[in-house]
Amino acid sequence: MTFTPETPLITMHAITLRKGPAHLLPGTSWQICRGQHWVILGPNGSGKSTLARAIRGDVAHVRGTITRHGPEAAPERIGYLSFELQEEIFQRAERLADSLSFSGHSGSPLTVAQLLGGDAVLKQAARGLSAALITDALMDRGIRSLSNGEMRKVLILRALLQKPKILILDEPFAGLDANSRSALAGLIGASTAQGIQVIMITGRREEILPEMTHLLVIGQGRVCQRGKKEEVLAFMRAFPAAGKAPAALGGIPRPAPRQAAAENTEPLVAMENVRVAYGDQVVLDRLNWRVRHGEHWAIVGPNGSGKSTLLGLITGENLQVYANRVRLFGRKRGEGERLDDIRRRIGVVSPELQMRYRRAVSVKEAVLSGFFDSIGLYRRPDDRQRHLATRWLGRIGLFELADAPFLSLSYGQRRLVLLARAMVKSPELLLLDEPCQGLDPANRTLVLALMEEIGRCSAATMIYVTHHPEEIIPCIGRVLKLDERPVAVISPRAADPVPPACPTAR
Repeated sequence: MTFTPETPLITMHAITLRKGPAHLLPGTSWQICRGQHWVILGPNGSGKSTLARAIRGDVAHVRGTITRHGPEAAPERIGYLSFELQEEIFQRAERLADSLSFSGHSGSPLTVAQLLGGDAVLKQAARGLSAALITDALMDRGIRSLSNGEMRKVLILRALLQKPKILILDEPFAGLDANSRSALAGLIGASTAQGIQVIMITGRREEILPEMTHLLVIGQGRVCQRGKKEEVLAFMRAFPAAGKAPAALGGIPRPAPRQAAAENTEPLVAMENVRVAYGDQVVLDRLNWRVRHGEHWAIVGPNGSGKSTLLGLITGENLQVYANRVRLFGRKRGEGERLDDIRRRIGVVSPELQMRYRRAVSVKEAVLSGFFDSIGLYRRPDDRQRHLATRWLGRIGLFELADAPFLSLSYGQRRLVLLARAMVKSPELLLLDEPCQGLDPANRTLVLALMEEIGRCSAATMIYVTHHPEEIIPCIGRVLKLDERPVAVISPRAADPVPPACPTAR
């Protein structure tokens, strides 16, 4: 059978989608034809990922019809990468590890090679595809030991190994360093040349690749534009949408005053000749690093260079901290310190925390759990704590969703909630691992402005991991650069010479 370029592959006619109790994108019609490569663009919570999942048949449509024109459009021929899939696989690895630990077994229960297929043929195919993204050494690593960016690259390879006709990539560049983003862009381009139709979801217009032919834009709960990429982009430039305004900067809720430097002579974090290795792979080696009160640090480096590992040593989630000389708040880890006391003084936002936060709680309860450092809410908060949680929800622009189920939010919205959860208790040390990952431009601007305000106007000392140099905010005064040779380079960075005044909390 011969197909013309306009031969339909999947047709959606007047559909309305359902996500939990909510109905999304009412009356949507969209046709994907053979040879087309689509980008779905829109803000956080607009329904981009839900629409993509409807292509696979993973989301119910309560009205309209979805027609698949031939076996090439069958769900099993559609590859998929998403934050949700990453969370599901991480949870699977966690459950398997817990089960093996309970039964007295040890070792890596789920490795990269096993996830990619396990047998020799698939492993060889994976190595052929992986040269641009991951090393052979990563194949035998356990899933739970991977950084967020490493895991993302593994899942991209997994999707390609399935030889799909359609490949859906939900925020594929999130969590990747610059070299990996470039390599992935080349891999996507090669995939389109091989006849794989790509549907890419992004909140960053700059991530739209030349190979993409068509663009669908979602705004105000509906599909507002769709068509050839150049025509839609030209329309968007001529008639820019106002979009949802970010929350007004009105001062962080109840900011704690900075303590005088003389009162804080002991470093918050002190590491001496730290070494972390997984088998033969050394991640950190001979690291000497100190963080003092009021210093704000950026940690930069490629995927797998040890950025998340470093944060894990601070939180204690990486157990190799107890084999190293690490002092936190003046006390050596492993010398009788109370974990509750440490957690009370630290706020954390990270992809790993977001993957673990799978409890059936409301948005406000998720913020309130920050007072108790729990995954879920198991203690009764007092009136002051409830008031602060409400203030923080207003500060991040999600006050209207306070009673919504946390897991019903989009990935980017959940990231905002976890930032409020981290800050609600006014921590001494704030660890931010890719806090802007998965955020649309408006929310990214909001978070960066909020981080700058926290850095200048609160008592928190900030350690900030990012792959985007343009997102290093002015209050950051020092940079720790990690690379693939496990050698750290520490350098000063010029902060704003005349910082603006702190907004007054209302």
